[in-house]
Amino acid sequence: MNDPHAVNRRQFLGHSSAAIAGAAIAGAAATPLLSSAAETAEATPTAETLVGRLYETLSEKQRADVCFDWNHQDPKRGLLRTFVANNWNITKHEINDDFYSDEQRDLIKQTFESIIHPDWHQRYYQQLEDDAGGFGNEQSIAIFGTPGNGKFEMVMTGRHMTLRCDGDSTDHVAFGGPIFYGHAPEFNEGANHIDNVFWDQALAANELYKMLDGRQQKEALVAKTPREQNVHFRGKQGKRTGLPVSDMSADQQAHLQTVLQKLVEMYRQSDRDEVVKCLKSQGGLEACELAFYQDHDIGNDKVWDNWRLEGPAFVWHYRGAPHVHVWVNVADDPSVKTNS
Repeated sequence: MNDPHAVNRRQFLGHSSAAIAGAAIAGAAATPLLSSAAETAEATPTAETLVGRLYETLSEKQRADVCFDWNHQDPKRGLLRTFVANNWNITKHEINDDFYSDEQRDLIKQTFESIIHPDWHQRYYQQLEDDAGGFGNEQSIAIFGTPGNGKFEMVMTGRHMTLRCDGDSTDHVAFGGPIFYGHAPEFNEGANHIDNVFWDQALAANELYKMLDGRQQKEALVAKTPREQNVHFRGKQGKRTGLPVSDMSADQQAHLQTVLQKLVEMYRQSDRDEVVKCLKSQGGLEACELAFYQDHDIGNDKVWDNWRLEGPAFVWHYRGAPHVHVWVNVADDPSVKTNS
């Protein structure tokens, strides 16, 4: 499906190649991704303000069930605040349970809508309808720390969802920690991934593959997809597979920048800015590798369903077979540990 909100590539390429390669790709961009006058003044209240309001409405019994210390350790999952998975509930109470009042459910929904860019609300709600029967039916939340008093973070989880809201209180990482998104209009999707709201991201990456010459394609193609949960950082000296972005031409790098824009466009501006800041600190896109995986090619059409963009402290792992799972881990320091 075509995304009416995608950045106009012709306009993007109207900038000089030198500016693209030197600023956007190398990570020295001074302007935020997909910025606009409307986004400059983000709507208030912020997601963090809404979490603070929610916290104030919780009874002592509710807090005992869904609120935790900042460094709370779970017997099975370790540091619960940083755990990520493709299908899990961080606490036992679903958002639509009677455990929450109507006011509290509304505040949780407003928080979700504050994290997700307005242009993406309809598509995200479609994903939730297809995968969980609608918002709140299989999602749960937890709050770590105390809003308004030092570090705090809200985590929202469910099938094909791990979202975070931390007000930049989590050191060194974008999004407050590793996140997950996915969609399965059908469990075993066809080659065209009809109605999958995230498939346009893979199509954009595959357009870049078509731009590569024979040598580049050979280097970018990797035989086997790694374990999808494996999104820990390898650091600057770590061995990563795929084609180094530094070996791409200026027009290829420019297209990769549009792919990155498409990956982050569904999130609020502050989270997009964090991604850019973290990526810049590790050398920008030029320090990354792009890999396309030959196994699990649905339809054997050489439109690669599984692919990965990875840098020293940047992992965006896209698994499109049998349906879309995307694991994201972005930081400014590769020593940050992943808990999945």
